[in-house]
Amino acid sequence: MLKAYLKRITEITQKGDAREESYYSALETLLKAYADAYQKSKNIHVTTLPKKTDAGNPDFRLWDGKQHIMGYIEAKAPTVEYLDQIQTTPQLKRYLHTFPNLILTNFLDFRLYRNGTLIDKATIGRSAVIHKLKAAPPVEREEDFLNLLEKFFSFSQPKVYDAKNLAIELAKRTRFLRDEVVATELEEEKKKQEIILKFYKTFKKHLIGGLDEKDFADLYSQTITYGLFAARTRSPNGFNRKLAYDNIPRTIGILRDLFKFISLGDLPPAMEWIIDDISEVLAVTDVNKILHQYFHEGKGKDPIVHFYETFLAEYDPQTRERRGVYYTPEPVVSYIVRSLNHILKEHFGCNEGLAGNSVTVLDPAAGTLTFLAEAAKVAVEEFVSKYGQGGQENLVREHILQNFYGFELMMAPYAVGHLKMSFLLEELGYKLQKDDRFKLYLTNTLEMEELAQIELPGMPSLAEESHLAAKVKKEQPILVILGNPPYSYQSLNVGVWISKEIKAYYNVDGKPLREKNPKGLQDDYVKFIRFAQWKIDQAGEGVLGFITNHSYLDNPTFRGMRQSLMNSFNEIYILDLHGNSLKKEKCPDGSKDENVFDIQQGVAIALFIKKKSQKKEAEVQHAELWGLREDKYDQLLQHDVKTTRWQKLSPHSEFYFFVPRDGKLLKKYLKYTKVTEIFPVNNVGIVTSRDNFVIDFDRETLKRRIRMFRDEKKSDEEIGLTFNLIDKKNWKLADAREKIRKDQNWEDAITKILYRPFDIQWIFYHEALIERSRKEIMHHRIHENLALCVGRAGQVVGLEKPWNIVYCSNIIEDYNLFYRGGNFNFPLYLYQKNKKKDLFNH
Repeated sequence: MLKAYLKRITEITQKGDAREESYYSALETLLKAYADAYQKSKNIHVTTLPKKTDAGNPDFRLWDGKQHIMGYIEAKAPTVEYLDQIQTTPQLKRYLHTFPNLILTNFLDFRLYRNGTLIDKATIGRSAVIHKLKAAPPVEREEDFLNLLEKFFSFSQPKVYDAKNLAIELAKRTRFLRDEVVATELEEEKKKQEIILKFYKTFKKHLIGGLDEKDFADLYSQTITYGLFAARTRSPNGFNRKLAYDNIPRTIGILRDLFKFISLGDLPPAMEWIIDDISEVLAVTDVNKILHQYFHEGKGKDPIVHFYETFLAEYDPQTRERRGVYYTPEPVVSYIVRSLNHILKEHFGCNEGLAGNSVTVLDPAAGTLTFLAEAAKVAVEEFVSKYGQGGQENLVREHILQNFYGFELMMAPYAVGHLKMSFLLEELGYKLQKDDRFKLYLTNTLEMEELAQIELPGMPSLAEESHLAAKVKKEQPILVILGNPPYSYQSLNVGVWISKEIKAYYNVDGKPLREKNPKGLQDDYVKFIRFAQWKIDQAGEGVLGFITNHSYLDNPTFRGMRQSLMNSFNEIYILDLHGNSLKKEKCPDGSKDENVFDIQQGVAIALFIKKKSQKKEAEVQHAELWGLREDKYDQLLQHDVKTTRWQKLSPHSEFYFFVPRDGKLLKKYLKYTKVTEIFPVNNVGIVTSRDNFVIDFDRETLKRRIRMFRDEKKSDEEIGLTFNLIDKKNWKLADAREKIRKDQNWEDAITKILYRPFDIQWIFYHEALIERSRKEIMHHRIHENLALCVGRAGQVVGLEKPWNIVYCSNIIEDYNLFYRGGNFNFPLYLYQKNKKKDLFNH
């Protein structure tokens, strides 16, 4: 067997044109011969993967024909003698981290790794004999080699996983699927317009406008894993990739569309291998038992989310941190839901609270259904406390499944959410039937346009999902809206409907805000509040319970928003949880203040109540929690809206603050003349978006850089790589270079800038390279002039410090000059364009 193999390896080598793939058939024949001779009880299958790139999967997969994977082999050409070097490469490290049973070989040396650790090795022939003596080498260490293969073929996935190990095993494979398979397939399919690329284009066009290929690979890979996970929970009698489609509920059409391709389609081989491997991990695991153990062993009331967080911590810690706001702490969720339940009883006459059959509930940023799951539990508890458990199953079927709604934009949390609700309802005594579904829809809450009822590439159900979501948005009266909407200052939600609706916040006391930079009103959380306000206004009554960024409570830019909310709602309750490290917040006694999330931005709980029968001036109540995170959690768990100690506020023109203010001092302050009235021409400092390129300590260094930028001999690619300049939506490198080449007086654009306090540098102040040049104000500043510079948000200096954001400058300034930026420039003199005047002419 080995003698014939080495003879064949020698013959292939002596042809002189052999590549790595040329040796595949010889190794495949050897492995099958070994299996026939020593593994007769197993029906061994050996498959090879066509090599597209150096990334992707290992070269061979061995399995038993029943979806049970034995292991993988990564092969290198026989010219590669030093496998010690190969095993330290990034590619092999990824393989060793992902695949628990792997052989690395150069067709003569064989190394066996188990869970990333080298456990055996054997050399069956010498490469030098083949290459120098031009002869087949004699067989060496045959017994060692047979023992190595025995260990390799005897491997099977462990039969028992605990929750943590299962999450880790799934995460390793999902990360490999994302980085080595989906990303590669997307690049390959650009030439052929095949199915994965069509999925990507459908998502980008109809759901997430700013979705790039990297983020698509992420959400697509996570969705596959959690779709398989969900299918496994419904497949008690065996499981594999091809069975997944049959176990995705028919009512969740979008996931079925995806798994029609995954289970039944012609998958690219690399994708088939890794998804089969994920399926194998799930097949040997009693998933339902693990989840129930996780629930009953005190891992929290939400085992799916705890499991998902464990998964994310292994899969991509940065993703977990970036998306931490999906997973609102249970004390926050509990406080909001219990408060809403109380408000329904006290203000709306719903004696059964959330269990009332007329109560409709919506989470417009549902994530993994944390809020709706808690609302369902409280509804069941409320019902059982009044009527016992007899009608509990009917309550779930006729009320929770009919009147609780969720919208989610990202497909991975959407899949996890459906999985979680299925698990939760079973814990509450109701097993979802074949035609049941929880009304969580994959949709962009802030888009009102329905997708046309046409076949979308790869996802025909997306149009139906869009139609069902649109009916809820436009037609279904909603009494309770709750959740934790996303915070995103750089909002991608710029659709026609929300862009029109948000304009309600751009006026105060019937007049435009006239803000120089009202960008804060474009933050996603503001848009979600506006959506909820609009939805409740449409119904005529309702209650809103959100936790959001707390900037809108006192920032002057949001005064129109605050007045609009007071006009819509009868009662407003604000519980400020503080924790704003950006403002350097500390407790009133000077001790440490912590955020309830792992974020820098402070947050607040808002409870807004609107009644049909009461139209009077809104009552605004305020409370706050300071201190350590765990102390805040304890307070939230012990209290609700009824037991919280509120302070009544009296917001009034022109700021309508939702925080306590000394009314007498404020009235006195407002009598003074505004600096904007003294200096009507003003704006904030410049934003380059390319500081490292256009700003320098040395004028000549900057000049040489710009000269190189203009050089026609240098390609755009070379300039981009050299200076890390990347095309953006509103800026193209090629266009900028062309503009500066045409400017014969380009050197005149080099001027001084006050970059940071007492830090004067040089800037190439040219609109082709400056993102926001503020030319309407700065053309007064590049001449001899003085400017008063005032920071608007005084709290950034820290609440314990005196207000000190005021200074003078005789040169242009950067936007981020002081603390968090936003310093306003008030030039002393105004110049006519292109007409220079002396500083002391006036």
